[in-house]
Amino acid sequence: MQYLYLHGFASSPRSSKAQYFRDRFEELGQPLLIPDLNQEDFFHLTLSRQIEQVEALLTPEEPITLIGSSFGGLTAAWLAEKHPQVVQLFLLAPAFEFAIHWLPRLGDEYRRWQATGVLEVYHYTEERPLPLSYGFAKDLLEYDDRQLQRPVPTLIFHGLQDEVIPIDASRRYCEGRPWVSRVELDSDHALKDVQPAIWGMMYPIIYQQFT
Repeated sequence: MQYLYLHGFASSPRSSKAQYFRDRFEELGQPLLIPDLNQEDFFHLTLSRQIEQVEALLTPEEPITLIGSSFGGLTAAWLAEKHPQVVQLFLLAPAFEFAIHWLPRLGDEYRRWQATGVLEVYHYTEERPLPLSYGFAKDLLEYDDRQLQRPVPTLIFHGLQDEVIPIDASRRYCEGRPWVSRVELDSDHALKDVQPAIWGMMYPIIYQQFT
């Protein structure tokens, strides 16, 4: 089994969640691959680019478990739709309906983004605003979560106080997808305070994959 962790939007492999799960897998003696989805070019980031980057890391003959946080969770879901070797998903506050929830909040800033082609986005690892191309939004609008129909066993963890992606997005995603389970937690989008609880629920499933 190959394990990959996909970090969130405007984040990196150095995020606290990525490091937390890397440490847990190290304790199991199992490598956890954490690609840098920024590719040293945050300006040209798109969902399509993330999918293509991770596709290049997938081994056709080896089953794969993907752990995805926020936008990385959305990326993981699309990879699972396209690649049969993806056999398990763990999604942390996945960014389903991302365009619906994020773009309208930009308000006038979104219209300026369309006009100028550039939006300043705060990058949490760099701890400063970085420019992002409008190509990100155009590409995102090409994806429709309703097309995600491959029955891959999926466990979603989502905070009840999520201020970025409302928990209702995950609730709607579960409708009509009996292969998807959901755990609702008393936390926000970052889920930092419930990481041990999340790992406690993931561990038995992962342990079974070793035996």
